[in-house]
Amino acid sequence: MQIGSFVAVFFVLWWISFVAVLPIGNKSFHEAGEKVVAGSDPGAPVNPRLLRKALMATALAILLSLLLFWAMSNETLHHYWSR
Repeated sequence: MQIGSFVAVFFVLWWISFVAVLPIGNKSFHEAGEKVVAGSDPGAPVNPRLLRKALMATALAILLSLLLFWAMSNETLHHYWSR
């Protein structure tokens, strides 16, 4: 796999991972028992912790990318899939 293809696959997997980890650990104003700020959505998270979730998405995307790269380069799997 060329480096450009690997970067493109990683980018797509990172966004999918990021969207998947966004709801983890969120509490809305209502769930946290805090007063809703005027003009904000009551379902909005009190503390979204986006940096932590971006790091989680990065780790997950690296793992998935390496797993995909390994599966594509593994001769046994390639032989099995090409039947």
